[in-house]
Amino acid sequence: MRGPRVVVAAALLGVAALSAACSSSSSSSTTTSGGGGATGSPIKIALIASVTGEAAAQFAESAQGFNAAIGAINAAGGANGHKLIGTVYDDQTNPSTISTQIQKAISDGNVGIVNDSPLFFLGAKYAAQANIPVTGGSFDGYEWGTPGFENMFASDNGSVDPTAPPSTGLGAFMKAHGGTTIGAWGYQISPSSLQAANNAVWSALAVGMKKGVLNTTVPFGSVDFTTAGLAAKQAGVDAVEGTMDVNSGVALTTALKQAGVNVKVNVFAAGYDPAIIGTPAWSDVQGAYFSTAFRPVSVPNAATAALTSALAKYANRPASKFPNFAIYESYLGVELMAEGITRAAATPTSAGIIKALRSYTDWTGVGLIPYTVNFATDFGKAQNPQCAWYLQATKNGFTPVSSKPFCGAIIAGKSGKDTP
Repeated sequence: MRGPRVVVAAALLGVAALSAACSSSSSSSTTTSGGGGATGSPIKIALIASVTGEAAAQFAESAQGFNAAIGAINAAGGANGHKLIGTVYDDQTNPSTISTQIQKAISDGNVGIVNDSPLFFLGAKYAAQANIPVTGGSFDGYEWGTPGFENMFASDNGSVDPTAPPSTGLGAFMKAHGGTTIGAWGYQISPSSLQAANNAVWSALAVGMKKGVLNTTVPFGSVDFTTAGLAAKQAGVDAVEGTMDVNSGVALTTALKQAGVNVKVNVFAAGYDPAIIGTPAWSDVQGAYFSTAFRPVSVPNAATAALTSALAKYANRPASKFPNFAIYESYLGVELMAEGITRAAATPTSAGIIKALRSYTDWTGVGLIPYTVNFATDFGKAQNPQCAWYLQATKNGFTPVSSKPFCGAIIAGKSGKDTP
């Protein structure tokens, strides 16, 4: 699979009512957190995020990570002495608005853009044409590794292979937890969801498991899985991954239970978020596993401590409320952009940042991702191995399965675009 945090990229557009979304009537807002000892000229950067609209349940808190990183960097003296000024542009989860907001961010004089929107692929060409560096999450599409988009640097996994190759990671995890026969479901309308479902089966087959059910024709946002439960029961499915949004994943889990399916390992590719704890759905997902490619704060190191501290100080997010997917993505997007500004030294222009980042060989996500990224050589290539942390839903929260990430090798000759 393409990395656990990516597999439901377009699926995140579904209505995820399990999370609480904040609302905003403005299309942009400016952050001027801190200043520290910054002596150079200020540098403007933009965040493009789905703060409102259908995807807001997943991305409404994106600005918290953005603000936290800017605040911490400015307090430490800025990026190579330059104070960062950040502006948040809300695409409202609207396919028309995303292009407008990207163009507005460019015309407003931002030297770089941080992506935290599942719709960015619809307007990515504007940043490429303007030679504007883009950092942040690559979960929206495959343009990050497509020729012509060398201005884009994924903070989460470095690059994207447009063929979406699978890895052995998920299958090995399922097999280690008793899985023998896999069932995978994905949205027909979402390429990333569909391909992730294919890859889940490829991964299982690679480690000796059997294919039970593969359904990539699920209607977008569906919560009706009665037929799926019966099919899984008949096929002897005992290992499940629904590469869809949280609502669909919970509905699938419930349907499987009602059908009497003996699920030994159920993996959610989305939903590792404090907002789900204590909701009615929480009892339904007890025992299920949730994957994340970012180091959880419950597996602490210096990087998680710095993130927690920055969120508390500059985004008013208490340590008791761990960061979600959107926060990790925006936080790391700023950190990588600041690294580019610093490496560009005397020429922190958009072109200078792109040149500097394209020669950056040892990005580790400031200690929050489980591998080292080489931006000089990895364009268009998948990370190999691919790794994730897995956490199990228990009564009071998410419990890490291990302090170390679970990794798998890329399966040669296979593609998520092909059906197993």
